[in-house]
Order: sequence, then C-alpha cells, then structure tokens
Amino acid sequence: MNKPIFLVGFMGSGKTTLGKKLALHLERKFVDLDEVIVERVGMSIPAYFAMYGEDSFRELEREVLHEQTEINIVVSTGGGSPCYFDNMQWILNNGLAIYLHLSPKALYSRLQQSNIAKRPALKGLQGDDLLHFIENKLLEREPFYKQAQLQIDQLHTSLDDLSQSIKQYATST
Repeated sequence: MNKPIFLVGFMGSGKTTLGKKLALHLERKFVDLDEVIVERVGMSIPAYFAMYGEDSFRELEREVLHEQTEINIVVSTGGGSPCYFDNMQWILNNGLAIYLHLSPKALYSRLQQSNIAKRPALKGLQGDDLLHFIENKLLEREPFYKQAQLQIDQLHTSLDDLSQSIKQYATST
C-alpha cells in the first residue's frame, strides 16, 4: 500500500504508542502531529493553547496534517484532528484511516494514569467529571472517527492482526 496511514481516536487511545510499533513493524517512518507542532512553534501544546487559543491551534494542526503526504509513513493524529475543518475527509482522500476504539471507561483509566497537564482539554478534570467529559466528547467525535476505513478494538487487536487487516484492505481497494 502506497498511502500514508493515519491513526485516529480519542486522546489516550494509544495512537502514539501503537503508531511507533506499527511503523517499525511495517518499516515506515512514524510522525506524531503533536510533536511536529511542538517542534514548529517551540513550545508545548498547553502553552500554545494558553497563548493563542484553540482556534489558532486547530488551524496550525490542519496545516501540519495536510503536509503529511509521504507514502511510507504512519501518522498519529491529535484526538481532535479529524473533527475540525475538512480534516477527516482529507485523511480519507489521502491515506488509510484507522480508528483505535476504546470504551469511555478504558479511556478514563488510561487518562488518569497519564500526564493530564499535557492535555489542555482535561485541565482541572478528575473523577466523575473526567469520565463525563470523556463520554460526552466521545459522543461528539465518534461520528468523525467512525468514518475511518478500518476500525479496531484497541484492547483486543494484536499488531500482527492489525498488519493483516491493513494488507487485506490494501488488496481489496
């Protein structure tokens, strides 16, 4: 398959972790959109949000996404990336989108264990407030995520199974 692979899904779904493993497994370059943005602006995403706001961040995120046209890459998108502008349609037109699905409770468990300070949308949220935020935001974003050509259950899909699904998709198109 000669298209970029874009991993989409909610924050904490494992896009970066799985993306690195998948890129290695498929002998592709790995690109994390958030890391590209941090490198470009010279500050963390929370600092950028605080200084310039979400609208400016989403515009920059779109610009960086649209630059990812190399054929042999695996791209970890931000959790909101597919949900703004024409981003999901662009992803579908230019590559293979894979939705990494997790239940709200699994996401909650992962996010509680992560560095929440790195995630501007979660600032100040904990306990039931965090779980409700995840449930509501996931309802809002899933219509975008579910447009992906492949959808996988992140808890029950091995790297080999995912690679096989990608190969099957590539031969069927």
